[in-house]
Amino acid sequence: MVSRTPGNGLQPQAVFDSAGTLHLIYFSGAPEGGDIFYVRRRADEPAYSSPLRVNSQPGSAIAVGIVRGAHLAVGSRVHVAWNGSSRAEPTGPGGAPMLYARLDDSGAAFEPQRNLITWAGGIDGGGTVAADSSGTVYVAWHAGESGIDEAHRAVFVARSTDDGLTFQRERQVSPEGTGACSCCGMSSTIDRSARLNLLYRAAGQNVHRDLTLLWSADRGESFTAAPIHGWKINACPLTTSALTTAEEGVLAAWETEQQVYFATLIAGQPGLPRPVVQGAAAVRRHPAIARNSRGETLVAWTVGAGWKGGSEVAWQEYDPSGKPMSAAGQIGGLSVWGSLAVVARPDGRFLLWY
Repeated sequence: MVSRTPGNGLQPQAVFDSAGTLHLIYFSGAPEGGDIFYVRRRADEPAYSSPLRVNSQPGSAIAVGIVRGAHLAVGSRVHVAWNGSSRAEPTGPGGAPMLYARLDDSGAAFEPQRNLITWAGGIDGGGTVAADSSGTVYVAWHAGESGIDEAHRAVFVARSTDDGLTFQRERQVSPEGTGACSCCGMSSTIDRSARLNLLYRAAGQNVHRDLTLLWSADRGESFTAAPIHGWKINACPLTTSALTTAEEGVLAAWETEQQVYFATLIAGQPGLPRPVVQGAAAVRRHPAIARNSRGETLVAWTVGAGWKGGSEVAWQEYDPSGKPMSAAGQIGGLSVWGSLAVVARPDGRFLLWY
């Protein structure tokens, strides 16, 4: 099922929880300073709930660039993290804040937003959030001092062990010298073995912009880095990626050289990158990915996307062996600064929002 984002919003993010409730966030308002809204729909409900604004300060979220949009995680409660706009408060070191808010105990409102940057400022591209059912929450971003090249940027993680009530001071988790592509996004998920997985684009020597997985098997105490797909380019390509949990590990989807690839990653080991469509006739960007209980996979992406986004949405379903199940689908109407979200329903059907 392919649908417009509720409220004609931008940059949706969606998650089903273990009870079968759908949680969804989206951006609305001026791209340089708007708001994030949250809705949910239980399995027995015919419609979404009334929207709740996530950001406590109006206009403190940003959609410009697509890579800086809000990210959603659902553990024992709902967590949202996003890059702050130029008017966002509270500010911190290095300029724009990395903001976080969680759904309160009543489930009727979000707590006041907080900036989690205490010292590692200088964000540009987007951060990400992941959470488990035991109350561990991770917010990650990449940053660097003003004037320092991308080879000296790094990935940082702030961790909470009390369900987002408090966060430990952020610390660097990416290896020295690998850098981070300044205007690229990140993605994250926690797999069924409780491993934290973070996907980002490196920038070694400012040209080795390999898609890289950081993973931790000890709840964020230590991290291992594994390059997934190489790309040598002396420019920031403004890419996003997607991660989701699978039975045997995690599923990843990403862009390299204006084409979308996907792979299964098991215990941090790189999988074989597979292009969603053979050939490179179109520019394919900003992927989303999901797998259902039958082992089928849906990958979606934008077509023809430039700085402000593309005008078309495409998708392809694959069977458990990785073979296309039908011809790829494609429709127009993607909004400027638009991106996609896909999830698998408990009954195995896929949902795609744009």
